[in-house]
Amino acid sequence: MSTLEESLRAISERVKSHSSTMATEEAVKTAVVLPFLRSLGYDVFDPSEVVPEFTADAVGKKGEKVDYAIKIDGEIRILIECKPISVTLEKKHLDQLYRYFSVTNAKFAILTNGRTFNFYTDLDAPNKLDTRPFFIFDIADFNTGILSELKKFEKAAFDVNAILATAERLKYTSGVKQVISKLVEEPTEDFVRLVSASVYEGRMTAQVREMFTGVVRAAFREVIMDTVKSRLSSALADTEEVIEKIDVPVEEEPDVVTTEEEREGYMIVKAIVRDTIAPKRVVMRDQKSYCGILIDNNNRKPLARLWFNRSVKYIGLFDGENEERVIVDSLDQIYDFTDRLRATAKKYAD
Repeated sequence: MSTLEESLRAISERVKSHSSTMATEEAVKTAVVLPFLRSLGYDVFDPSEVVPEFTADAVGKKGEKVDYAIKIDGEIRILIECKPISVTLEKKHLDQLYRYFSVTNAKFAILTNGRTFNFYTDLDAPNKLDTRPFFIFDIADFNTGILSELKKFEKAAFDVNAILATAERLKYTSGVKQVISKLVEEPTEDFVRLVSASVYEGRMTAQVREMFTGVVRAAFREVIMDTVKSRLSSALADTEEVIEKIDVPVEEEPDVVTTEEEREGYMIVKAIVRDTIAPKRVVMRDQKSYCGILIDNNNRKPLARLWFNRSVKYIGLFDGENEERVIVDSLDQIYDFTDRLRATAKKYAD
């Protein structure tokens, strides 16, 4: 488990256990925001790096301040505004961040109530803060899927261009997910009519519509559950086949800890090549410096290497004579190398 993951899990547990004591902004700052910034590698005790109660004369409102400004290489890059944990974050809470964003060199802004973190930038218009966040996460519902995005905000790896490269996709993906989640719980009339049209030919009366609303809601949930169960069953079956096939114990170095990110990367690679080579032949062998993905658990048949134990992450590809390491900003980017991974797997398919 990485240091960042450990720190975030600790903050997550604190929020779940002690949220009732975080009724003020100061409590949120002390218990959540400062530990969060520290987990990203910022020196919260250095006021020239993490600037509390930041004010800028150009804003034009005397005494107005932003809770924190993060400086990287001497330039303000991130603005942070905190609210009590009981507050539901809304557009009106962006006012101060909006004004400060346009008069500083900040490229990102974070609005948080200690539980929900909303990340903003200027995708819609240069130097003008978007009203919709491009990245949202609930730290009380922590999962490893957010790590790849948060790692881009680490002090040691902070790269504006790398973050912006995926920010637009994240923004629209997040919006679509919210729409889908809402449809699951409260299907709209138009959606109910759309999905029921192919299975019901009668007149859509108010009574029929009410009936189908419940049917659609239940069916939507069942589809999601069936998909999850199918993927889990497939993964377990593949794992059992690999265990049966391997007679010799896997030779791993001592004290090796396989992270969730490495496991997810392995499963993505395995899914990519499953039409090229039998999934049971794709085996993960973790090492201290990298996580190896081999064919037939054979070192002479490397498929890929995940160099994830560092701030800048790489995937090692073997479609040439030697390994080529390519930077990856997120697990999704592994799909960009689908053709190359399948070409390597094809070499070992026979």
